[in-house]
Amino acid sequence: MVSFLRGLWREKEGQDIAEYAVMLAVILVLVVGTLRLIGSNANTAFSSVASTLQ
Repeated sequence: MVSFLRGLWREKEGQDIAEYAVMLAVILVLVVGTLRLIGSNANTAFSSVASTLQ
């Protein structure tokens, strides 16, 4: 497995795969951060509405 990954890293196609993996990681971090921010804001909004209705 390690030799396979090293081979991919040395080849041009392997470098493309590594670049896509880095881009995917950055996109995932942005999406998770955005969802956490939206989630906490939505929770606050729903709690406010629930307390107003009671």
